[in-house]
Amino acid sequence: MLDSLISHDPKVLTEKKPDEIIASGVVESLQNFLRKCIIAVLSYGPMPKHIAFIMDGNRRYAKSRSIKQGTGHSVGFAALMASLIYCYEMGVKYITVYAFSIDNFKRDPSEVKTLMELMEEKINELLENKNVINKVNCKINFWGNLDMLPEPVRLAAQKLMASTAENTGLVFSVCMPYNSTSEIANAVTELCKERRDMMQGQQASGRNGRPANGGACSDISVSDLDRHMYTAGCPDPDIVIRTSGETRLSNFLLWQTTFSHLQNPDPLWPEFSWRHLVWAILQYQRAYPYIEQNKDLAKKQL
Repeated sequence: MLDSLISHDPKVLTEKKPDEIIASGVVESLQNFLRKCIIAVLSYGPMPKHIAFIMDGNRRYAKSRSIKQGTGHSVGFAALMASLIYCYEMGVKYITVYAFSIDNFKRDPSEVKTLMELMEEKINELLENKNVINKVNCKINFWGNLDMLPEPVRLAAQKLMASTAENTGLVFSVCMPYNSTSEIANAVTELCKERRDMMQGQQASGRNGRPANGGACSDISVSDLDRHMYTAGCPDPDIVIRTSGETRLSNFLLWQTTFSHLQNPDPLWPEFSWRHLVWAILQYQRAYPYIEQNKDLAKKQL
């Protein structure tokens, strides 16, 4: 099912014999049925609304298989599309992925160029072939400093966001080029601009910079900063999954992950599959009472 959603290869279809097509159809139907049964069982427990992925291990995947640079990322893209479908079937509303860090620009220029070309190619594929997007009615965001991207990549990303802006299904957010400290600095800058504009408006109306409610324009709350984060309007991640066994957040969603369940499965990102996602949700459900207890304790301490 997922292969047909991600790519259509007429040559492969014509090479299959009728009995092979029938057998593969039976296997596919059985897999779909088993997947629905597992999802039904999982749904008796608390299900995550938002899962964030640090897609680590694409380069190591390519190196371990002696395949050319960039191929690991192409396989990783297929794994990402499959994970989107699985999460949608499980009722997960928000998916966020760490696709490219601002720090990645420090890598070898040829590698960065290859990655940018691959990103442009995959974004254009999504624009031209919307099978996955239409299936999950997906709204796509790109979070980060888009001005740092090459113009073709930036324009393609902006076009994809505009074309999916009215979709009401799964919300898929791609962080590129991104890091959390840049996001926080941007939120502070935006908030300061907002306050400055507010004070100028009050001065123009004769209030001499005093807010109408008697408060101080310089007061800044957590909720004020929340409004200016890229993630404004999205719940904080319930689960953060970093593949390849790495335990670092690498400057990813530091503001939003206070109560997230952090997981670091061993498979490299291109190897991440349905069973790994099921296991991740089972681990989250086991830890859920402890997470909620910590949330309640934090609220009491405010």
